[in-house]
Amino acid sequence: MNRIQLVVFGILAITAAAGAQTIQVSKDNRTIAITTTDEAEAIADRAVVSIGFTTYGIDQDQTYSDASKTSNAIIRALKDSGVNAEAIQSVSQSLSQIDDNDKVRYAKGIRFVFSQSWTVTVAAKDAADTLHLAVMEGANNSGNIFWQLADERPVEAQAAEKALVHAREIAEQMAKGMRAVLGPLVYASNEAPPNRQGIGYGSGGGLGGGRFEHKNLKPLAISPEKITKSATVYAVFSLE
Repeated sequence: MNRIQLVVFGILAITAAAGAQTIQVSKDNRTIAITTTDEAEAIADRAVVSIGFTTYGIDQDQTYSDASKTSNAIIRALKDSGVNAEAIQSVSQSLSQIDDNDKVRYAKGIRFVFSQSWTVTVAAKDAADTLHLAVMEGANNSGNIFWQLADERPVEAQAAEKALVHAREIAEQMAKGMRAVLGPLVYASNEAPPNRQGIGYGSGGGLGGGRFEHKNLKPLAISPEKITKSATVYAVFSLE
């Protein structure tokens, strides 16, 4: 077998392999192919809480000293409440000089600003208490919450099941229009589209202010949001 024959044989082999995964449509194999998308939803059971603070000072040492006290007080309060260290992730921390565009603070002799932020992942039911603890210790730039599902697979499976049922309903209507009888499902594929809003759903915003002197305040009323998952199903049904 010469080189040209080898190349042709290789192409035929690839074509045959690809054809084995393709639904053949012909007069001897009558089918209806349907693509449908459906959704399912569930209440979020996990929350990613954004907490942070900003503090100002007259010089670098004093500003950093105050920031260190606030930073450690926030983390200590969270850990003492039962939040795992692994659930707390640093996002940013910054110590910098302010410029004279901030005329009010500049006139008071304030020259430095420090900011720090974290994300804290907890069960959805603990989101309000987690935010409350942090704010009570001086987390004056906090409040955003991203709602998530700890396990998305059951909701995705439910969405795919609904899409497949929808596909069969459409196929049955089409078969009736063709004066045929819909047969069994011969092929199906499922693709769950990416979350339209990234890792979850956000709610809330920054809570301004400094450390609260009155510790008898109650946590905010916060409710988990619903998470929606989509699934697109490609289904092929035979015709009898």
